[in-house]
Amino acid sequence: MFAPGIPAIMQEFNETSSTTATFVLSIYVLGFAFGPLIVAPLSEIYGRAHLYNFGNVLFTIFSVGAALSKNMGMLMAFRFLMGLAGSVPITIGSGSIADIMPVEVRGKAMAAWALGPLLGPCIGPVAGGFLIRAAGWRWVYWLVTIVAGILIPFSFLTLKETYAPVLLERKAARLRKETGNPNLQSIHYDPTKTLADRFKVAIIRPLRLLFTTYIVTLMSLYVAITYGILYLLFTTFSFVYTRQYGFDEATNGLTFLPSGIGMMIGIVVFGAMSDRLVMARKAKGLEHRPEVRLLPAFTLPSTLALPIGLFIYGWCVEYNVHWIASMFGVLIFAAGLMGVMMAIQNYLLDAYPQHAASVTAALAVLRSLLGALLPLGGLDMYDALGWGWGNSLLGFISLALVPIPVIFYIFGEKLRAKSKV
Repeated sequence: MFAPGIPAIMQEFNETSSTTATFVLSIYVLGFAFGPLIVAPLSEIYGRAHLYNFGNVLFTIFSVGAALSKNMGMLMAFRFLMGLAGSVPITIGSGSIADIMPVEVRGKAMAAWALGPLLGPCIGPVAGGFLIRAAGWRWVYWLVTIVAGILIPFSFLTLKETYAPVLLERKAARLRKETGNPNLQSIHYDPTKTLADRFKVAIIRPLRLLFTTYIVTLMSLYVAITYGILYLLFTTFSFVYTRQYGFDEATNGLTFLPSGIGMMIGIVVFGAMSDRLVMARKAKGLEHRPEVRLLPAFTLPSTLALPIGLFIYGWCVEYNVHWIASMFGVLIFAAGLMGVMMAIQNYLLDAYPQHAASVTAALAVLRSLLGALLPLGGLDMYDALGWGWGNSLLGFISLALVPIPVIFYIFGEKLRAKSKV
C-alpha cells in the first residue's frame, strides 16, 4: 500500500539511495523468507489455528511500530517483523486447504486462497496512492492496524483446527481423561520422540525438501525467479511511470491494477482448468497422478506468457508508447504467473499432502528471498540496459525456465518413487 509514497518517505528521512528506496519495500518480503522456517514446523506440532491467531496479533503490533517510525532504520525493522508475522497465512494457508479439501476441487480452493497474497500487492497501491496523497504514508499503517485489529477477536472465536495429527492427539488426550486409560494414544504418537525431537525433525523438513528433492528444488527455483521478477516490477513501477509518463503519487498507484486484472484472469482460467484435468481422469476410472497438474497443454500457455508480457512491457516503455500498451504487457505477464503458481503449488501439494506446510515453506523461502533481493538491482539494471533490454533480459530468463514443468510432467513420477523424503 505504501509503495506510491516511497519518494515522500525518502524525502522525509533524508535518504537518497535508490537501493534503500527499493529495499524499504522488499524487506517485508524478506520476512516471508525466514518466517516459514519456524511457522511450518510449529503448525505440524501445535496445529494451524493457534498460529493464525497469534500471528495476527503480532502483525497488528508491528504495524503500530511501523506507523510510529522515526527513521528509515526503524521503519525497515518493523516492516521486516511485519513480514515475519505476515508469513503465517502465506505458509500454512495451503496446508489448511490440503487438510480439508478433496484433491478434485483443490485447484479452485488454492485459486481462491491465492487471491489474497497475489492481489494484495496489486490492489494495495491503488488505495495507498490516494490515501497517501490525502493523509500521508503513516495512515497506511494505521489503516492496516485497524483492519487487522478488528479481525483478532473474530479469528479467536471462529477459527477451527484442521490439522489431522493434532486433532487425533487432542481426541486421544480427551479419551485418556474420560476413561483413565493411559495407553490410548494417537496413531501418530511416537513414545521414543520428545517434543524437542519432533520440533527438530519438523524444522529441518522444509530445508531438506528444498535441498534434497529435485522436484521441490527446481519448482521452487522457477517460482522464486518469476516471483522475484514480479516484485522487481512492483518496486520500479513508481519510478518507471513517473520518469516516462509523468504520473503522480495517486496515478502511480493505479499502475498496479493491470497485474491484478491479469491475476484474476489467470485464477479464473487456470484454477478451474486444473481441477477439470483431475476430474477427467477420475471419470475415466484412472488413479490420480500429481503430474496431471503439469500437463503441457495447461502449463505451456502460462509459462510462455511470462516472457511475452515482459517483452511487450519493456519495449513499450523504452519507446514511450502509450502507457496502456505497457500495462497490457504487465497484464499478460501476471496472468501467466498465476498459471505457473497454480500448477506448481497444486502439483507439490498433491505430491506431498502430509507435509503441505513444509512444502509451502520450502517454496516460500526461496521465493521470498528472490522477491526481496532481486528488486535491489532493478533500477541499476534499467540504468545500464534501458527499459527495453532490461526487461528483455528478464524475459529470456523466464523463457529458459519453460522446460522445467514439462520435464517433471514426463519424469516426475519416477523421481518421486526414488525420493527418500
